[in-house]
Amino acid sequence: MVSDVFYWLGNEFALKPQIYQAVPGLICCTVVMFKLLRWMERKRCLAEIEKAGANRKQALSAMERAVLVFKESGRSGDTESILSLSLLELQKQLQEDSLSPDGVLHAYMEKALEVTKQLNCLTDFLPECQTQLQDLHQNKKGLLYGIPVSIKDNVNYKDHDSTCGLKTFLQQPAMKDSVIVQVLKKQGAIPFVKTNIPQSMLSYECSNPIFGQTVNPHDNKRTPGGSSGGEAALIAAGGSILGIGSDIGGSIRVPAAFCGICGFKSTGKRLSKKGLRSSMPGQSAVESAVGPLAKDVDSLVLCMKALLCEDMFQLDPTVPPIPFNNEVFSSSRRLRIGYYENDAFWISNPSMKRAVVETKQLLEEAGHTLVPFTHLRAQYAWNELILRGMGADGGATLVQRFKGDIIDPTLNDLFMIQKLPKLLKRIIGFLLKPFCPRIAETCRYLSGVRSIDELWKLHTAIEAYCEEYISKWKSANLDVLLCPALGPALTAGYAGKLTTLASFHVIFNLLDFPAGIVPVSTVTEKDEEELKGYVGYCNDLWDRNFKKGVSGAVGLPLAVQCVALPWQDELCLRLMREVERVSQKKRTI
Repeated sequence: MVSDVFYWLGNEFALKPQIYQAVPGLICCTVVMFKLLRWMERKRCLAEIEKAGANRKQALSAMERAVLVFKESGRSGDTESILSLSLLELQKQLQEDSLSPDGVLHAYMEKALEVTKQLNCLTDFLPECQTQLQDLHQNKKGLLYGIPVSIKDNVNYKDHDSTCGLKTFLQQPAMKDSVIVQVLKKQGAIPFVKTNIPQSMLSYECSNPIFGQTVNPHDNKRTPGGSSGGEAALIAAGGSILGIGSDIGGSIRVPAAFCGICGFKSTGKRLSKKGLRSSMPGQSAVESAVGPLAKDVDSLVLCMKALLCEDMFQLDPTVPPIPFNNEVFSSSRRLRIGYYENDAFWISNPSMKRAVVETKQLLEEAGHTLVPFTHLRAQYAWNELILRGMGADGGATLVQRFKGDIIDPTLNDLFMIQKLPKLLKRIIGFLLKPFCPRIAETCRYLSGVRSIDELWKLHTAIEAYCEEYISKWKSANLDVLLCPALGPALTAGYAGKLTTLASFHVIFNLLDFPAGIVPVSTVTEKDEEELKGYVGYCNDLWDRNFKKGVSGAVGLPLAVQCVALPWQDELCLRLMREVERVSQKKRTI
């Protein structure tokens, strides 16, 4: 039959018989060559990944040797006592010389090694930390003098890779430290390890083909969240006392909530992002941000005070020179707090809803005023502004990043839809609309924008939405906002099927509002029983998968999200501290 087709083509286009007879063979050869090239490409990819794995193993072995040498020197102190201190207590003892920086560093190095054997959260050891100890006396006045700090994989540290979990970034060591690392060092902090992330950093999973899967410290069948999942897991398990993450859609806040710690996403330009690698450079519709993760709010505040210094303003002149406003943070003025339980795109599951309601009641008992606040057009914001904005190029940049790479199973769904031509995405959206309208809308808007004119209109629409949201906030005379945090931790594999759960958090990246996470409770048997009746808004595939993903989570952490207007980071942290105080007070009663 194939020969007949080519015979017809030969008649039509006057091809010689010997040519059309040879064409089927040429096609077969082309297919074979294509498959051979794919096989060779995959083999090269596996070799590079294997080399990266060997490098990590070598780095962690060097870390183990350093701990052993330090122990044998007889200088190691009471490790358990060091690890039991809060950040403020540790800071005080280091400043008073009650503890030595080398003793503290090696205590955390040893604990981090122990933790990563269980959770797989470390990607690299920074041996320069030991060299840094020798010059540390010069920074004794720094607020973070002698404090070991872990940093997320994508934070540049000189001579080390920032992989984003992608093969394309392997063997590309940073030429210099990121500004955030430079400032940490000037404040006396000691960056000592890098931590794991999901491939491309666009998932609430924490898995990639290079370093594997990081698991949740509370349940190793669940994800610690993403994309700062390695940070949150390490801190929650005690292997680090302070970490630095990045957030473009909940990437600090979701891991903090899943692992039961605190996390803070600053206003986008409050902290420097110079030297942080992104998998989607050029995307500007949704604002990314840097921020700290720790076990308590006071630790976050200390970190922000340290970072918001003259060194940062000099190293990155694009950062407004606004030091930490302690007067706002320390104020005892009663707050007017807006709150909501659902975001109008997702209905919170029973445990998430209870976390908000109980916290609202505790804040009222503490003398604050709580007023209902209706989230502004969540579905419009998610589909027309966030999806179209982040995917304005139709997924081309992301697909290019994955070229020649092995796709992590947790990203299969996202990658497959991004690979589809724009027209096909719209067709799929049209066909799905009668059966799954919410999913259909998302598919349609993933096709991005069609022209520069359309992109400019999108940016104008985002500005208008932000103005409208702030106007609504001001009309309600709010100081801050209390809202749901995604939780409890999803069973591994489900987050990859539920990218749209980001709507709970990414809205505040779109708005560029500072936002933070505070753990307030744990899942109860009653929550689990009520979850059986959960149907969400549509009872569609997403709602059903969400229900499955969070089920069986009795005892796992629950958190709430605290939000303030742009540049009011200190006010957001103040609400976080107040939430922490009333929640802890309830637990001690």
